[in-house]
Order: sequence, then C-alpha cells, then structure tokens
Amino acid sequence: MASFKPTKVQTYPKLGEKVTEDALYWKNYKAPVQIKEFGAVTRIEFSPLPPHNYVVTASTRIQVYGPHSQEPLRSFTRFRDTAYGGSFRSDGKLLVAGSEEGIIRLFDISGRVALRQFAGHSKAVHVASFLSDGFRVVSGSDDLSCRMWDVASSTELSSYTEHTDYIRAAAISRLNPDLFITGSYDHTVKVFDARLGGSVMTLQHGHPVESVLLYPSEALLVSTGGRYVKVWDLLKGGQQLVSLKNHHKTVTCACLSTTDNRLLTGSLDRHVKVYNSSYKVVHSFDYAASILSLAVAPEDEVVAVGMTNGVLSVRHRKHSEDKQETVGRKRRGPAYRMFVKGKNYVPKQDDFVVSKTIKQHLQKYDKQLKSFQVSKALDTALQTWKRFSKPDVTIAVMMELNRRGTLRNALAGRDEKSLTTLLQFLLKHITDSRFSRLLMMVADIIIELYYQVIPQAPIVERLLQRLMEVLGREAELQQELLQVLGVLDTLFASLTPRKEVMGPTATPIMQESQLQAA
Repeated sequence: MASFKPTKVQTYPKLGEKVTEDALYWKNYKAPVQIKEFGAVTRIEFSPLPPHNYVVTASTRIQVYGPHSQEPLRSFTRFRDTAYGGSFRSDGKLLVAGSEEGIIRLFDISGRVALRQFAGHSKAVHVASFLSDGFRVVSGSDDLSCRMWDVASSTELSSYTEHTDYIRAAAISRLNPDLFITGSYDHTVKVFDARLGGSVMTLQHGHPVESVLLYPSEALLVSTGGRYVKVWDLLKGGQQLVSLKNHHKTVTCACLSTTDNRLLTGSLDRHVKVYNSSYKVVHSFDYAASILSLAVAPEDEVVAVGMTNGVLSVRHRKHSEDKQETVGRKRRGPAYRMFVKGKNYVPKQDDFVVSKTIKQHLQKYDKQLKSFQVSKALDTALQTWKRFSKPDVTIAVMMELNRRGTLRNALAGRDEKSLTTLLQFLLKHITDSRFSRLLMMVADIIIELYYQVIPQAPIVERLLQRLMEVLGREAELQQELLQVLGVLDTLFASLTPRKEVMGPTATPIMQESQLQAA
C-alpha cells in the first residue's frame, strides 16, 4: 500500500512585493541579541578601527562593547547625571561625551578617569564630537549655544549662538576640519565654518531636528525630525532633493551602511527602515519599543539599535560557515547516543542494509484527508485561515480536494455558520489573481448546491450579494484593461509595418518623425 503524501502548501509572494537583491541582503541577519542597559539608549557609535567595538550611551554610563560580546569591555561611570552623545575620535583611542550637568568629558579608551573636562555650557549637552583634525571638540547644548573646544588646553575656542532652541544633533565633516553641521528644535539645520566664525548655510527642515547625517562624499545631507526624512544637496546651495514620510511617528535617528551607502532610519514607531539609492523602502526591521539610536558596523556586519525601554538590540550578519556550524552541531544528552548509534559504522561489501521507514508527522487536515473526512479537512483549513489570516493552507487543501474529485462533497451539507465562513474567505481572496481560478470554481459549486435554500438564510444571502458586487467591479476593471490593451495593440501594429515599408536605411528617419509626432 502506497504511503500517504502530505498536502503540499505552496508559498506565494505577496502582491506588489518584489524580491530584490536589497531585500535579500538585509534579511540575511541572525535573530537579535538583546542586552539590558540601565536606561534609555540614546546613542550608539562604532569605532572606525578594527575590531570595530562600539560605544553605547545609556543613563549615567557609557559602555564599550566588542562586536560579539554581551558584556561591556569597559564602562565609564564618572557622570553625576545622565550622559549623552558618546563619540569616538577618528583613531578610536579617545572618547568624548556630554552630560545633563553641562560638562563635556574626554576619556582615554584604555582608562577609566576623564582626561579632560570642558565646562562652559549652562544646560545639558546632548551632542559632542571630535572635528576631523582630532584636536578640537564641538558641542551643542540646551542653552542654545554651540561651542568649540581645544583638546590640549581644555579651553573654549569659539561660541555660536545662532540657534533659537535646543541643539540636539550634529554631524562632522571628514574632509574639511573646519566644517560641522548642527540641527536644532528651532526647525533649522545650519552649516558652520570655523574659519568664518558663523554659519554659511541654513536649511529649513520644518520640524524639530532630531539627527543630521552627511554622506561620505559630503555632497548630500540628511536631516530627520517629525515624521520626515529630508535629503539636501549642499553643492546646489542646500536644495531639497527628497522628502520621505515612511514612518508614522517621529524619526529619531539615521545612519548609512558601508555597502552602497544605503540609508537607515529609526523611529518612535518601533521600525527601522532601509532605503535604496532611489530612496524607496527595501526592508524594514521591527522592534518591541520606540527607537532612539541606531548604528551599523563597517561591512554591515552588525546592526545595533537602542530603545526607550533600555534594551540594546544587536543583529549579526549570517555567513556560510555559520550555516555549516548549525547543520553540523551535535546534540547533547541521552538523545545524542540514540540518534548517532551506528552512524559511524562503515558498511562492508557483504552487509545487508535494512531500511526503516520514518514516521510521518501529519497536520490535522492531512490526518482528516487520510481518513477521507473531506468536509472536516476543509473546516480545519478555514479555521487556520481565521487564526493566522494566511490563505495558503486553505487554498492548498482546496486544490487537493479538487485533485481527488471530492471538492463538491466537501462543500455540500454545510450549515449556515460554516457556509458564512466559506463565503467570507471567498470575499477576501476571490479577486486575488493567484487564487481566482480555483475560487471561482468554488463559488459556482456553492451557488449550484445552495441556490434553493439561500433565501432562508439572510446572512448568507447578504454575503452572496456582496460577492456578486465584488465580481461585478472586477469584471468592469478587466473590461477597461482589455480596452487599454486593445488600444496599445493597435498602436504597435500601426507602427511596425511602416518600419518594414521604409526599409532598414530609413529607420532613423522614421523614428525621428514618430518622436516629433508624439
């Protein structure tokens, strides 16, 4: 007797979803590792030098983690109040951070005590970064001022008071040591030149600015704030290129991947979105809490996200050796001896091999199909659809019933409740081009079986009326599409013979005349 073959459930791509190289690239990450911090994680930054450790700013601590460590390699706790904006110098040896007290501290990455303290701000300092020369630090504060400090002497070099609200974002030029950019809650982004003693460009973001970001070429600038992500062309005097509104809550952070400079943005709506070079969303990461900080390691090996609930979520890229290790991983305990018993035995020439059939573990609907309970199998498939809102299993069971020739039997003899569920499934998916042929057959069988008793069930009658309306609208749409196709076919048919009559040598003239006519 032949063994029972389980129902094959096909996987269908979502309508409108294109499986692109970008989507596959950003799906290639392991499950996130979650590390609990002491408070909301407000900033994450990777060191520019190998092994690319990263600094995490949360509550009154700044902690340095290795790419694969779940415990901090070093902690800096010399803050009386909340710390902000921990940032590496370009050589990865020094670290600077602001604080709620208004003091900026400078640390050696191998030590614990602050090497320098810069005091001068009267309110909290949320941003602090090294300029690209490594000898100066720029800071932005809630006292509405932006200041520049000399690392060697701990003295203030200059102060800029052009913003009229809190300064919460800053970006440093890597190509010019005198240029830096600030973003403020006064809705503006300003480009400063230290040589001129003030701003040289002002951009109107239109919302409180949460973060600013420069592309490596430094021709493009990204600002985030409100629900908007805006990209500006600095070479054209700050012309706005695009304004993106893909998040439905405030966009708090942004960063660039090192591969193809893909833009990533994080928001209070708990999503990280990845944009391609055309600024279309190609992937989205979902998180459990609102996102405050985001960083990507060199070569996109790690994606680190900080959240308001104090959780640091770290995703590592998958590699081929990881997959081989997973496949080859040995099990422990008594089960190990049972499963590998005799597996290391090398067969000899005179041995007889006795194969043992592997017991099948069938789904509930497969067990019912195996025992010829076709109506119950269809009911189970419909319940699966109601629980998970995925039609794949239900469609697969219907296709199997149709292959066996028992689809009509499975649809017959139903009460009002089960018939209502079936009609709701048809209403939801009958216009889906992937399933329409099969579901049209199911609808015909239902009408043929129940047309005499339909008036006795008002709910069923109402659902059937809605089904007819949906099919009517779909038929009108198909008719319009056919008319458009007819017009296009006529247009193409009228163009092709003219090219043939004119001959090969006249083709360019023909194309030019067609373009002029168009």
